[in-house]
Amino acid sequence: MTENEARDWILNRFGVPRGTLLERFGGILREESTRQNLISAASFETLWARHFVDSAQLIPLAAEAEAGVWLDIGTGAGMPGLIVALLIDRPVVMVEPRIRRVEFLRDAIQALGIADRANVAHCKVEAYVPERKAAIVSARAVAALPDLFRTAAHCTDSSTIWLLPKGRSAQSEVEAARAKWQGAFHVEPSITQPESGIVVARKVRPR
Repeated sequence: MTENEARDWILNRFGVPRGTLLERFGGILREESTRQNLISAASFETLWARHFVDSAQLIPLAAEAEAGVWLDIGTGAGMPGLIVALLIDRPVVMVEPRIRRVEFLRDAIQALGIADRANVAHCKVEAYVPERKAAIVSARAVAALPDLFRTAAHCTDSSTIWLLPKGRSAQSEVEAARAKWQGAFHVEPSITQPESGIVVARKVRPR
């Protein structure tokens, strides 16, 4: 997927105003990257495909989710949690333990005018106490599936949809997780990296 194709993909699905918000976030990200290492310098050349569409492709996979919070674990530079909050109106909580990333995310939320639906919790997910169980949980390159389920299960219930980009290891991680966790698991191919997979899980519970 080229950068032009990635922009068109976003605009066709979410509209020009949302695309403009992403453009503004790209500028904020570039500026902050002069102060801290958020994403690799080389990946700015493919920002829309590698990061924006790669995050946004999770949204259609959550189409059947119940009303409620989208919980993003280890948001870091804003992917996917902040991208989701820019593109849809569902409330998003980003859990991030690194204070400089937290400050960056909070500043970006204010600058982009989405404080009504986006919040950042400064902690590890195992210490996060949700007001209500999450409707959706996402995590991009945070931990292996069994560890994610173990540390975040207290934030979920049987209706929660887990959306977990896992790269080429997606299917093998699902098999490993099934040793201690049960539920409905399947792997969706990534539209930005066809060899990579997104684990979609429902009704996750310990064996």
